[in-house]
Amino acid sequence: MLPVNFPSAFCALVWYSLSTSVGCKGLEKYRIKGGVRLSGAVDISGAKNAVVAILPAVILSDEPCRIENIPHISDVSTSLKILEKLGAKVEHIDPHTVEIDPRTVDKIEVDHDLAKSMRASYYFIGALLGKTGSARVPMPGGCWFGERPIDLHLKGFHALGAESVQLEDGIIEMHAEQLLGNSVYLDTVSVGATVNIMLASVRVRGMTVIENAAKEPHIVDLANFLNTMGADIRGAGTDVIKIRGVQQLYGATYSIIPDQIEAGTYMAMAAATGGDVLVRNVIPKHLESITTKLDEMGARIEEMDDAIRVRCEGPLHCCNIKTMPHPGFPTDMQPQIAVLLSIADGTSTITEGVWENRFRYTEELQKMGAQVEVDGNRATFNGIEKLTAATVKAVDLRAGAAMVIAGLVADGVTEIEDIRYIERGYEDIIEKLSRLGAKVERVSD
Repeated sequence: MLPVNFPSAFCALVWYSLSTSVGCKGLEKYRIKGGVRLSGAVDISGAKNAVVAILPAVILSDEPCRIENIPHISDVSTSLKILEKLGAKVEHIDPHTVEIDPRTVDKIEVDHDLAKSMRASYYFIGALLGKTGSARVPMPGGCWFGERPIDLHLKGFHALGAESVQLEDGIIEMHAEQLLGNSVYLDTVSVGATVNIMLASVRVRGMTVIENAAKEPHIVDLANFLNTMGADIRGAGTDVIKIRGVQQLYGATYSIIPDQIEAGTYMAMAAATGGDVLVRNVIPKHLESITTKLDEMGARIEEMDDAIRVRCEGPLHCCNIKTMPHPGFPTDMQPQIAVLLSIADGTSTITEGVWENRFRYTEELQKMGAQVEVDGNRATFNGIEKLTAATVKAVDLRAGAAMVIAGLVADGVTEIEDIRYIERGYEDIIEKLSRLGAKVERVSD
């Protein structure tokens, strides 16, 4: 073993159908007839990035928990399968509510194949370490857009007193005789490291302070869930989070926040198609960086208490965007907004400030006629009047959403392959788009 030091009934049927179909999504594709103006209302599901952190957090409880507003996506199905294989009892109350009893968890090793199918599987390291003092979790999979090392996660675990080793097949093993609170400074803002350190420290003795912490809405949602169970976490949503360890966590009923990125995606779809769409079940403050850019591009934005209406009647205007950690423009909206820039008047640029290789989707856009040049972490778009339909691939989750937007505005019929990526994070996307008037269907290859 080498030391780790590297940088890099009805509802039951619904869940079963999703979980058993994930592996064959590569044999299916989306077919979209472009040129249809979207109109109507769409309801946003629970946040993917929140639920994949909250489900592992249930392990820390000493009583059953009920989680509501869970999105019907493959990453959720995978997380629930991992919990079951660890020994937890999972009961599906309805398609968007589960009750989890973690008292029967009797394993510390996450299934290899399941871990490799989603990035957020590494949250089980923090949860298992915080509950049992030990964890064995394979290096995670999911979308690839550059090296995403977990060295900051390990830095946090080590600060709390854990030791780590790297086993064969990329398995990470963590162990601690006793975890103690400590101060952890993150060299760069990392959502994953912030979440994992929170999970590992919530039940340890003493105070843990995370400096330069991520501030995303799903960080706040995780803290709220843990506090509902009896944790003492303060400062979530700021760059300093303080966690005073508690001896016990109790059962709770908790509803996941709306998905910021899904909402932004449908807002971008409305603007791209010259549509008029009411995006419901959102927290408008979470969307401010997105609404600001859509407004700059010529869309008309109307904010309500829990909804946003997006209308666009004229041509889109060019603009420049730089992705940044929250509250900056989210990197997870970068590919979607790029489609709008490809048909906007003038020349626009996107500077990627989070990941080093998130422009792979531009090759697919070029197949549709987009004029885009990539130089390092910067892409330049010379807007054209209209994209042309083609057969393209979803190279990752958000790039797949971008291909859907491109298909909606393209002239002709677009086919999108590798849709398993899209369905990792978008619930019922075909049904939701169809209700907005889109001509879209899932077909067998």
